[in-house]
Amino acid sequence: NKQALVDMAGQNAREALARHVAESDNQRRLLEGVAETFHLEAPPQRIEVFDNSHLQGTNQIGGMIVAGSEGFVKNQYRKFNIKNDDTVPGDDYAMMREVFSRRFSRALKEDPDRDQGQWPDLVLIDGGKGQLSAVRETLTELGIDDVPLVAIAKGPDRNAGREQFFLPDQQPFQMPERDPVLFYLQRLRDEVHRFAIGTHRAKRSAAIKKSPLDDVPGIGPRRKKALLLHFGSARSVSRASVADLLTVEGISEAVAQKIYDHFHQE
Repeated sequence: NKQALVDMAGQNAREALARHVAESDNQRRLLEGVAETFHLEAPPQRIEVFDNSHLQGTNQIGGMIVAGSEGFVKNQYRKFNIKNDDTVPGDDYAMMREVFSRRFSRALKEDPDRDQGQWPDLVLIDGGKGQLSAVRETLTELGIDDVPLVAIAKGPDRNAGREQFFLPDQQPFQMPERDPVLFYLQRLRDEVHRFAIGTHRAKRSAAIKKSPLDDVPGIGPRRKKALLLHFGSARSVSRASVADLLTVEGISEAVAQKIYDHFHQE
């Protein structure tokens, strides 16, 4: 009857509220644990986590996720297409430098007084000592020396639970394997990894759909896909020699010459 439905709706609402309160309480305890682990002045309200993704150095992407007292803040996630042509393909340190330079130059410009919620209380970097150093140098060049930085590196054999944590001017350390704070940090790392890889795949499939190879006579969808999967990008195809092009399945000498000539017209 109607009253029973009203009662059930009320019960469901109370249970949902209780779950939300319990989750919020658990999140609060985890953030307190993060603050204690990394010697922060207070539980972080905004954590930014960074990771890079690329395939053999192509379609390079930097990913940033945001987490806080309410969990993941997905409308704050950001992707960074690596733009610097001087960045050696696959150079993780250079990619980190570019991502952090762009991220924090923007924060300095748009939120110089740090009162618009754009500044993190903690930055987590997927990587080790080298990535941490690259990020620290970049922030120092921007005049920023007060954003807490932590790099999280997978342990031997890339085992979860054996992660090493790197902080500036400290020896790396590990956390107890069953520590809930460790599980939380692993979740953050896994989420940025998922986001960066997903963004990279989307960029790669877009590159396969539309590319300068479309303008080469005699290159249909099948050959285009084979070339892009082999070389990783149209730019790499354009720089390939005839001999390199011949190593791709389905590319004859005549087609290889045609591709080479197309990209080397005077």
